Amino acid sequence: MTNRLTKILGSSAMALSLMAGTALAETELRMTWYNDGNEGEVMRGILDRFEEANPDITVTLDVVPYKAILESLPVQLAAGDGPDIARVTDLGGLSEYYMDLTPHVGDPEYWRANFGPFLKWLDPDGDAISGFMTQLTVTGPYVNKTLFEQAGVEMPGEGATWDDWAAASKAVADALDIPIPMAWDRSGHRVSGPAISMGAQMFDAEGNPALVDDGLKMMATKLYDWHQDGTMAKELWGSVSGSTYLGANEDFANAQVVMYMSGSWQIPQFAETIGDAFDWWAVPAPCGPAACTGMPGGAALVAMKDTDHPEEVGQLMDFLAQEENLAEFYGETLFIPGHLGLAESGVEFATDDPRAAHALQTFASAVPGISPVAFDLQGYPSNRVMFNALISRLGEAIVGELTLDEAFDRMSQDVEQQLAEQSR
Repeated sequence: MTNRLTKILGSSAMALSLMAGTALAETELRMTWYNDGNEGEVMRGILDRFEEANPDITVTLDVVPYKAILESLPVQLAAGDGPDIARVTDLGGLSEYYMDLTPHVGDPEYWRANFGPFLKWLDPDGDAISGFMTQLTVTGPYVNKTLFEQAGVEMPGEGATWDDWAAASKAVADALDIPIPMAWDRSGHRVSGPAISMGAQMFDAEGNPALVDDGLKMMATKLYDWHQDGTMAKELWGSVSGSTYLGANEDFANAQVVMYMSGSWQIPQFAETIGDAFDWWAVPAPCGPAACTGMPGGAALVAMKDTDHPEEVGQLMDFLAQEENLAEFYGETLFIPGHLGLAESGVEFATDDPRAAHALQTFASAVPGISPVAFDLQGYPSNRVMFNALISRLGEAIVGELTLDEAFDRMSQDVEQQLAEQSR
């Protein structure tokens, strides 16, 4: 009896040891993620297929609020306590934490051929492969086309200026008693594209940041004046301070706004929240004397250099970046492709909403016309310093805490001071 019990216990111990060894052999990767719409659900489905094909690797998708991506993730990365992979929007600003995937992907030339223009955003000073764009975004306006029709006001056509659109939106709002003729996201990024259209260069001849020039002053002055004459609502931007972001997507969805300056990432949300309640219509970026441009941008999925599993991270990123998987991801999420091959061949978007289809086409067709200054600004690692200085000081002028001239002086001082602090 004792010998038999000993054999049973010995066999059980061996089985447990083998089970433990199997568990320890399994690699867990953590991916920090945020959602604008349904993209987390779509990504989880693709990750499930990866896990089926690679049973020794599990991928945990940690979905967090976007605020955590902006504020908490950089702190985690600085402490060496970040995830293996993360979805980020401060593309160059976090580049010191990215891993070079080049040795860990099957065909680096595939990556360079299809993601080449955007790889520089992730590695402004080199040529590393660190990730890919989960979505390419373009800033630009939406209008409530139904309100234009009801008011009998003709929508400005191709080549229309910001002044044209402001006047038309005000005419619609006055005719129909709509509370907000025009609303913009309270964001330095959103203001920068129109400022570049007015001639803002953002950098001097040596490539150093130079935020305030005649072009930026021209656009900032228009925004200031629109807030004073009721074209824009002071209670929106004035309800927050500093560099705090504030969107007007809910106001637009509730038909309280005639024209809304935001970007392509709103398409999935509007398709769901507005649907066919009214014709929400994307229109080309209004023009200034220098250009008719919005700002490019988007979110990238990047690998982190502090990972303990670089080979497995490379394996996963290579899988996710393949054309068939990205075609599914972009198509199901209604995101503009950040993959040149798919941009050329086209993506079958999973929508039968003509408004969404039109918006996707409008923003995608805007990409070739984006100003080189806008691409340079988006790729600048410290662009957030410029964006924050722009919106915080302009906001103070709009609510009467500074004059415009004082705001311009403070913008330049803020940029100089913060860049000096970063270089210490």
